[in-house]
Amino acid sequence: MISIMASLQSAYKHSSLLPPLSGSALKVIAVISMVIDHSAYYLMEHETLLYEVMRCFGRIAFPVFAFLIAEGFRHTRNRMKYFLQLLGFAVVSEVPWYLLNGADGTHNVLFTLALGVMALAAMEAFKKDGILCEAVILSIACFATWSGVDYEWRGILLMVVFYLLGNVSNPSFPSGRKAQLFCAFPLMMHYGIVGALLACLMIACYDETRGFIHGKMAKYGFYAFYPVHLLLIQLLKSLFLYLYC
Repeated sequence: MISIMASLQSAYKHSSLLPPLSGSALKVIAVISMVIDHSAYYLMEHETLLYEVMRCFGRIAFPVFAFLIAEGFRHTRNRMKYFLQLLGFAVVSEVPWYLLNGADGTHNVLFTLALGVMALAAMEAFKKDGILCEAVILSIACFATWSGVDYEWRGILLMVVFYLLGNVSNPSFPSGRKAQLFCAFPLMMHYGIVGALLACLMIACYDETRGFIHGKMAKYGFYAFYPVHLLLIQLLKSLFLYLYC
């Protein structure tokens, strides 16, 4: 564990050598990582070297998305609309998710992100009552595990950590990017240490700017990309089965 944390410290130091990344750049990186991950998982033979390399890069996606959700919640002017948008696209995405995974009891990651927004809203609503606040957040995390959403309770707590330690207006907690990453890393590493380190490196380069993605079309385009790319992967999977089976 000490060597892992030393690697995280090294990754954080080396982030200063990389160009700064806007929120838009992080979104693009996360989307590319997600496509690589899903392409490997659904379309490639497992336990090959290429498969393992692609899954490592694919592990960048969720921590970056979780970080962006925390940042988005902090800056959005309408948190209810933010939640409903995620929930709406999560419902739409269940169709291609079901086609890919069948009735395995799992649900797509947009539900996880929507539950994360709900947990962050609970933090703000009950921040004067610490015990109640913790109870509500833990209840949401337990529900995420029970319902089978992607990344389960770890995904919820990851967003909570990013939001809590990024909230510089709260003097009760240490803040700053380094604190966020060191506290979030144990949650990330469950899904792969290399991917977690790469995700930390990307997040450490965040420059606090919105970036080049503007307008409703671009924003909704990113939401819509998730179900569309799942559907395309399902079509490719069906085509491969037809051609080679």
